[in-house]
Amino acid sequence: MAHDIPAMMQAIHFTAPGGPEVLQRVEIGVELPRAGEVLIEVAYAGVNRPDVIQRSGLYPPPPGASPLLGLEVSGKIVAVGEGVEPEWLNRIVCALTPGGGYAQYCRAPVAHCLPVGDAIPLAEAAAIPETLFTVWHNVFERGLAREGERLLVHGGTSGIGTMATMLGKAFGLEVIVTCGSEEKCAAARTFGAAHAINYRETDFVEAVKEITGGKGVEVVLDMVSGDYVPRNLKCLAEDGRHVTIAVLGGMSAELNMAAIMSRRLTLTGSTLRPRSDAFKAMLCAEIEANAWPLFLDRELKPVMDRIYPLADAAAAHERMEQGDHIGKIVLEVSGG
Repeated sequence: MAHDIPAMMQAIHFTAPGGPEVLQRVEIGVELPRAGEVLIEVAYAGVNRPDVIQRSGLYPPPPGASPLLGLEVSGKIVAVGEGVEPEWLNRIVCALTPGGGYAQYCRAPVAHCLPVGDAIPLAEAAAIPETLFTVWHNVFERGLAREGERLLVHGGTSGIGTMATMLGKAFGLEVIVTCGSEEKCAAARTFGAAHAINYRETDFVEAVKEITGGKGVEVVLDMVSGDYVPRNLKCLAEDGRHVTIAVLGGMSAELNMAAIMSRRLTLTGSTLRPRSDAFKAMLCAEIEANAWPLFLDRELKPVMDRIYPLADAAAAHERMEQGDHIGKIVLEVSGG
């Protein structure tokens, strides 16, 4: 059984790649959930860097995904697809989506949903899934971070950076971040960074050496790539792990392979969106068992920057591109 679902809905879309101004409000048809999916009446949608890259024409959606932007939402489940237990209907959830979040209704695999109920404000709930899934997989699974180790995070006040800092501290890591201003460094310390380095004024390689007494960090979470990679490797301790999740500074890096071999360093990385639904379902189950209780109990809360009406998605993208935000930018669709 489903709610009365309209045939059409309001959404944000673009017809040609470009700057934030290409985002326009459109009216499109509502797609009902497929097998294994639910339809969520969207209260809020998170804004993420991949949305900006897709809007620029550099990150096409994977096959079968909605062409609309939006990789995370919160709201009420108003319809269930074949094979989904009817008890999911009317549940308040947040979800990782393959696209389609910038709209009044969004399809998502039921196995990619996390329960929210009344435990978390819906604006905050929409700010969690994309960064939580990304950080959990890359820091704790690929990066093999363990209690007592040190983690270096670039972009410490970004959505990913704030999530990595909070989760890292919660699971016993000493987190070092880099930020572009003293204001951002101060903010990073308030939500859990043990050390914050202003990379515009200080060489972060030398700062990490000083902080760690020359030992280095066990894990680097890298969103820059390019010429940051050889500098990051100098920050790693022996047997350290370097995990790349974005290439904002370029896709190529020049490496000293002899140093990598002699110090037994591991270089890895991943992109989440193209991974299979089955992989994301396993990741969601692990997160629900291990990290999600911290959010439900309000021990962890996403760092929120600004909330924009859905119609002002262009302004939200402009703020993200300017780089002044601290934490997550969210679009209000219905408000819950």
